[in-house]
Order: sequence, then structure tokens, then C-alpha cells
Amino acid sequence: MISPSSYPVHLASGFVVLVVVTISLVNAVSLDHDILPTSQASPRNSLFARQCAPTDIWPKGPGAALVPQAPTAELRGMLAQINPQRVDATITKLVSFGTRHTMSSQTDPVRGIGAARDWLAAEMRSIAAGARPGTNVTITVPSYIQQPRGSISRPTNISDVVATIHGATDPNRVYVISGHYDSRVTDIMNFMDDAPGADDDASGVAVVLELLRIMIQRPAPPATIILAAVAGEEQGLYGADFLAQTLFNEGADVQGMFTNDIVGSPKADDGTVDPLSIRLFAQGVPTSESASRTATRESIGGENDSPARELARFVNEVASNDATGMNVRVIYRLDRFLRGGDHEPFLERGYPAARFTEPHEDFAHQHQDVRVDPATGKQFGDLIEFCDFDFITRVAKVNGAALWSLAQAPGTPKNVTMDTSVLTNNSTLSWALGSDVGLARYEVLWRPTDVPFWTNVIPVGMVNRVTVDLSKDNAIFGVRAVGRNGYRSPASFPFPA
Repeated sequence: MISPSSYPVHLASGFVVLVVVTISLVNAVSLDHDILPTSQASPRNSLFARQCAPTDIWPKGPGAALVPQAPTAELRGMLAQINPQRVDATITKLVSFGTRHTMSSQTDPVRGIGAARDWLAAEMRSIAAGARPGTNVTITVPSYIQQPRGSISRPTNISDVVATIHGATDPNRVYVISGHYDSRVTDIMNFMDDAPGADDDASGVAVVLELLRIMIQRPAPPATIILAAVAGEEQGLYGADFLAQTLFNEGADVQGMFTNDIVGSPKADDGTVDPLSIRLFAQGVPTSESASRTATRESIGGENDSPARELARFVNEVASNDATGMNVRVIYRLDRFLRGGDHEPFLERGYPAARFTEPHEDFAHQHQDVRVDPATGKQFGDLIEFCDFDFITRVAKVNGAALWSLAQAPGTPKNVTMDTSVLTNNSTLSWALGSDVGLARYEVLWRPTDVPFWTNVIPVGMVNRVTVDLSKDNAIFGVRAVGRNGYRSPASFPFPA
């Protein structure tokens, strides 16, 4: 209906529909409760005549109902290759090093974090050697010496093991997935005793290796993919901080980062099993935002629309499907209560980042000395026997669906603004036209202010300004880019012009 143009576009909503709905709601007041239609999605509430069904959402407005991006045949084929036996083999190998404590031996060939680092580097290089011709993959082991600080009691080498699949047409746009390969026991300073670290976090490293195996077999996507095993997480996020700072210094446009930390089991400490869910923690008001920017965000109701939360909405859309077999449970919180992870250094530098973690944690099997309680016979310790390799495989599929969809899509729109120069019940949005080789058009997304995920989409073509007949007072707006290949970017939230 709308042809590509460099001129502003004006979109009208269905005012007649709004009037009809209003009349029906007014008339419903005089009806007996027993004959009111009831939403099948919600039970009857004794305080109200009915619960709200999706068709009851207010305000009404332009566009079509948003349909989640479906995985392509190529992506389905890639995800089907993720192998639970290889996940098992990776975790088994990492556990075999006894301890991977950050301050354990750097030189022992069979025990300690140095042996684990060397094996990971060799394994990544072996995988990269089988890359598809034309797909440029590099393996590096960037390192530095961390001086004594916090839980680091002596000068300690911190090494990340990093695989980079260089983007074909937009290499400076970067997406990162990591797991941490260090481990610990009850005493964070104990670097001598066995610390198997199967769930925390050999499971996350296994996800990284599986994604590397499958993605190097495809032509490189437009954007760059970084798959990293980082060290020093337990002692203070040192390896992730080093990686984030390195990318920042290089001027990389990191548009998404995910840490996989404790993704090894769907079983809670009370025996509850939730094998088809993975939590994704996403920060609200950005850590890196200035006080004035935060004040503006709060004044326009944008606390729930940070870049990290738009990234999480994107993952929920592209990775909760039959290709992954999982439901992405977005948690509107930086991390678990008063806890942290390797996504935080990225957030601190202004990069959108989020954390994957299993649906329920069993604290007997993380940060524990390996032992059996003599009174109860309960086994403690982060042992491989408590990992579920099929579950980890599905987690890897969620990561794969998100990462590949991001790297194949155009970049997230930048400089998205809302015109506030005049009082009006319309909403005029502007943004910078992207230069992505495969960019085809843009879409405006919107949702009611009390709804967590996008509900409506309006195709607007290859333009950088559009007016929508829907009040910015009553809805949340976003803009996303669409590629010629059909892949769509995360949305970008508009600030006042």
C-alpha cells in the first residue's frame, strides 16, 4: 500500500473501529454479567464483569497484529545440527581439569585454568580449520595481568579464548555470545580443591562451541559474530570486562551481547523440572545513561524500553518456537536478585546485553565444595551428573536462533526520535537511514503502554520519517529495519526530538 519514498508518510488508523468498540463497552454496562462474553485466555474475575481478551486491548490503532519472525529453512537446519553428545563431551573435558579457578595453575598441562585455556584454544582452532571456504574465522587468546584486587590475591593472568566470524558486508557491527570457563568452590579464594564447574559454567562454554561448529559451515552473515570463553568471572567479571573494553577501544558497534551462565539443568532444588524454559534477564534503565537522559526516559515512560529490553523482546520473538523447543522467559531485571554476570561490563559501556540462565537454580550444585552431607546423604558440588545435555542443546538452539537472526538482519535503527514541536494526537517519528547493503525497508512497531511485548506492526517503506494516527500519549512506539532476506532487527525506542 505504501511505496518506498524519501518523503514523510502519513498513516491513518481505523477511527470507525474505535467508535464501535467504545459503544459496545458503554452498552455492556447495563447487561447482566452472565451474558457477557468472557475471554477464554483468562478466568472470570469476581470483581469485574470479564477479563481483557486480546481484542479488548486499548487503544486501537493502525497496522496489523505482529506475527513473530519464523525461522527460515536454513536456520532450522543449522539448529538441528546442535548435538547433545558433543555438549556432553565438552563439559566432560572441562570438568577433567580438576579445577579451573582463575588463580589455579597456568602451566600444568593437565590441571588448572591454564590447561583448560589451552584445550579451548586448540579445540576452537580445530573447529575453525573446517570453516566453509570464504568464511573468515580467527581464533585469538587475548590476555593481560590482573593486579591484586578484590578476590584476586596476586598478579594473575586473565585469558579469554575468542572466535570471531568476520562479517561479510558490515564487519564493524558485532554480536557477542559468551560463557565463562573458570570455576570455584565454597571459598572463593580456594584454588587448590576440585571445582568441577559443570553447570557453572562449562554448560555455557559448551553452548559457545556448538554455535561455532555450526555457524562456520555457512556463508558469513553481514555482521560479525564473536563467540568467547572468558575467564575471571567468579573473581569479578575480569575476562568479560577485558573483552568489552577491547571492543570499545576498537570502536566496535556491539549491538547485542548474551552471556550464558548456569544453563545446565532445568531442575530446581525442590525437584521441580521446567525443561522447556530459559530465563533471559534484561536491564531496564541503562547503566551507562546520563542523569539527564534517564530523567527524559522516565518522563516519557521509557523505563521498560532500554536497548537491553528491546534486545530481549527480539529474542523472545525469534527463539520461542518449535525450532528451539523452548520458551524464552524474559525477566525485567538486570540479573537475579543482587547478583551479577558477564553481561554487565558490556552494559556499562553502552552495549545492549542480557543474561541467559536456567529456569530454577539448585544451589547445592553451584559454588559448593564437592562433598556428601553425612547426615542426609545429599551430594553437593557442581558435578556433571546434574547436567541435562538435551536441555543445554535447546538452550544452544535459542542462542543460535537469536544470534543468526541478528547477524543476518540490518542493524538496529539509530537516532530514532519523536517530534514534540507541536501538540497533536498524531505521532511523528524520524530516524537515520541505514547504510546496510541488504536493507529493504522499515517498520513501525507499537503496543499499549501496559503490554510487555510489541503487538502491532506498520510497514512504512524505505523512508526516515512517518506520521502515525495514534497518540504517543497512549502507546509505546519503536522502529525496526527489514532486510531483503526478510530478517528484521530489534526495535529502537524514540526519544523526543
